[in-house]
Amino acid sequence: MRLTVLATAILTTTLAAVPAAAADPGDPLHDLIDAAAQRLATADPVAASKWLSGGPITDPARVGQVLDQVAAEAVKGGVPTDYAKRVFTDQINATEGIQYSRFAGWKFDPATAPSVAPDLSASRAVIDGLNHRMVDQIGAQWPVLQSPQCAADLAAAKAAVAAERGLDDLYRAALDVATRSYCPAG
Repeated sequence: MRLTVLATAILTTTLAAVPAAAADPGDPLHDLIDAAAQRLATADPVAASKWLSGGPITDPARVGQVLDQVAAEAVKGGVPTDYAKRVFTDQINATEGIQYSRFAGWKFDPATAPSVAPDLSASRAVIDGLNHRMVDQIGAQWPVLQSPQCAADLAAAKAAVAAERGLDDLYRAALDVATRSYCPAG
């Protein structure tokens, strides 16, 4: 119990202390992509929690809750629900991909497996907050996301955030998956 509380405190402090990467005023998608990258960063503590609990990586009930919540928030922000659900399905798939990668690594080398992890509910609270921020950013940047310039703006924002956050190859690939539906017009 004490280790769970400690791990939860570490997760909450770590993710809360990670400030948004410095936005470039000429990069309209930066804050959205930064929030997506922060959401991907929750994959490691979630994987550790699931590894230690023996829980499955995929959780259809939780996915349904997340998609329903972002769809409801999207309506309030003037974003089509099918777009929001598609974007967050990609985000969830990318996050699960990281988790599967971690599980594979721990299977190959059990000595690297976690011995402590934050409580899953703490990670989910962080995820919910990032989901809200992402929906807000999608609404705020809707004209950019629908413009012919979207693909170029998206590429610039991903490159900037990946560099600012020091994303490794796995996280860069996951960010590509998480953002692949952002520019439907391009």
